[in-house]
Amino acid sequence: MILTGPEITAAKHDGRLVISPFEPDQVNPNSYNVRLGPTLLTYTATEIDAHRPNPTHEVEIGQDGYVLQPGELYLGHTIEHVGSNTFVPLLFGRSSVGRLGLFVEITAPIGDIGFHGQWTLMLSPIRPLRVYAGMKIGQIMFFLSTGAIDLYRGKYQAAVGAQSSAYWRDVTKPRTVAS
Repeated sequence: MILTGPEITAAKHDGRLVISPFEPDQVNPNSYNVRLGPTLLTYTATEIDAHRPNPTHEVEIGQDGYVLQPGELYLGHTIEHVGSNTFVPLLFGRSSVGRLGLFVEITAPIGDIGFHGQWTLMLSPIRPLRVYAGMKIGQIMFFLSTGAIDLYRGKYQAAVGAQSSAYWRDVTKPRTVAS
């Protein structure tokens, strides 16, 4: 079951859900709007290697915004710290942002129950697009889980700011593909 806007507000106030800062005007009928934080990360290597840490460059979004370029992956983050030990969060781009040609979080919208922190956003524009820190960029929905709960204890816990991939931490040795 999905939480309605009033239930999101109630769950925030009784502690079943953490959203900080919480703004009542960001509550929707069945989701909560999240805003783009002030920094972006881009990968600097021509080739990204899934088995190694990859160098990044941090960009500060200025008062005049920042123009995202097609063909580039930008890692942004939410201003809001979000988490719950009760509900499963899913984050999607807002439809009004999608209508500007910006893909937000299309490959990994589900969050783990027990994760608490700022969400890293995968941003991919189809045309040059100026974005601004603080703009409403996504919306999080919360679902009630059933069954025993095993809280998230992973590598992105308590994230602050955009997080580059830590996939390489899961790799014990390179794997070869059989032909």
